[in-house]
Amino acid sequence: MQGYRTPLFGNLPPVIKNLLIANIVVFLADQLISRKMGFELGNWLALHNFQSDYFSPIQIVTYMFMHGNVAHIFFNMFALVMFGRVLEQVWGGKRFLIFYLVTGIGAALCQNVVGYITLAGFHDEIAAFISAPDPELFTRLIRSNLDHPAKWVNDLINEYTASPDNAQLRGLAVQTATKLFSEFANVPTVGASGAVFGVLLAFGMMFPNVQLMLIFPPIPIKAKWFVLGYGLIELMAVIVPNANDNVAHFAHLGGMLFGFLLIRYWNKRIDTNGDIFI
Repeated sequence: MQGYRTPLFGNLPPVIKNLLIANIVVFLADQLISRKMGFELGNWLALHNFQSDYFSPIQIVTYMFMHGNVAHIFFNMFALVMFGRVLEQVWGGKRFLIFYLVTGIGAALCQNVVGYITLAGFHDEIAAFISAPDPELFTRLIRSNLDHPAKWVNDLINEYTASPDNAQLRGLAVQTATKLFSEFANVPTVGASGAVFGVLLAFGMMFPNVQLMLIFPPIPIKAKWFVLGYGLIELMAVIVPNANDNVAHFAHLGGMLFGFLLIRYWNKRIDTNGDIFI
């Protein structure tokens, strides 16, 4: 008799199923409202830095349901189904949902704290320039924070350097520096990746010796090494950053960190009480 295999997306546990539905609905709504109607849903739901005018506390949850494009949501949801369904079956829906939300919120906090520290240093540079405008300070400010300044910015640098006493150029340089800080502060973070990385870590901790099959290269690997490899890749991306990859690596590491801490906390309660009550 031919063996039966459950379809990949069949018989999904309820929390996984509802998370999939919620993410897809918000993604489609964003595509319709933001792209077709001109209303930027991301200004309200995407995660903005604490220093941004768009920041709202609710964003530390809602950003998990926003995604940038089809590939972004597909790979996040695929990983959620692949690894999360097993965790929900083992833990139960309530505990899995708590874990998912805690890791996602933890990822948001890590991303924003690092962003706040980075922006604080940037803000100090701008404040120093505004208090004592100088072409050399302006040039250093632009070159150290923009890899590829627009042509008009380069032209401004050259003109201001040639005419440092020109009040109009000085005012334009101050406006440019202020606008640059605002643009940096308003860069949003979206996606369920932080929570998904937490789920990935949990799977590796609970089922360390389960064999996974990689796509590239197509070789088997134990879950613990797969998770460790992903963690090291994210760590290296933080140590040697690439300004053009547009990936929230601190959020990924934050999701794994909070997932690890929560699992250790739950395990400690098991050791102490013999059971977990959530």
